[in-house]
Amino acid sequence: MDYTRARERMVRDQIEARGVREPRVLAAMREVPREQFVPTALLPWACEDQPLSIGRGQTISQPYMVALMTELLGAGPDSTVLEIGAGCGYQSSVLSRLVKHVCAIERDEVLAEETSKRLVGMGCGNVELIHGDGFLGWPGLQPRFERILVACAAEELPTALLDQLAPGGRLVIPVGPPDTKQDLTLVDRDQAGVLHTQVILPVRFVPMVHGSV
Repeated sequence: MDYTRARERMVRDQIEARGVREPRVLAAMREVPREQFVPTALLPWACEDQPLSIGRGQTISQPYMVALMTELLGAGPDSTVLEIGAGCGYQSSVLSRLVKHVCAIERDEVLAEETSKRLVGMGCGNVELIHGDGFLGWPGLQPRFERILVACAAEELPTALLDQLAPGGRLVIPVGPPDTKQDLTLVDRDQAGVLHTQVILPVRFVPMVHGSV
């Protein structure tokens, strides 16, 4: 399969056609080799419009959802982003093309180790991935993060992540109970520290789970 052409079709038909317009996001989605993040048996579907299982009860998100959440995040080239639920590293790799530094957390130790090696091998030197509990955020509260992206669904907004969101910062997170519809939610903290919440659209994500394994 010509994956370069497949990714071009993916961006054109699944992402641009649905309204994602940020040129830097579209370029990153074309560039990142999605086929390197899925199991061999699922390679024929690597660029299709669906999430795919990566084992250990986790998935790689639908391409459109990765692009939409990245665009909504609104991170600039000098941003530091906290990512919760790194999984196979696809979202981390997309973000690495767009921001200064990515601090990623994965709760599954085996997956975290595999993903760290994959990202190093792909030259994503600005991604720091640790094994830990995403509900706790990054170890220590300083510095606060300008942008936080959560790739799993929390039943309510995690307090620690709100505490680590800087004034002027933005959090993108699916919110809702597991095994049903959730709301993709934007949380903006203004310069006075007040939180403003906006629901974007219904989504389905794997649940955010307390603890690490």
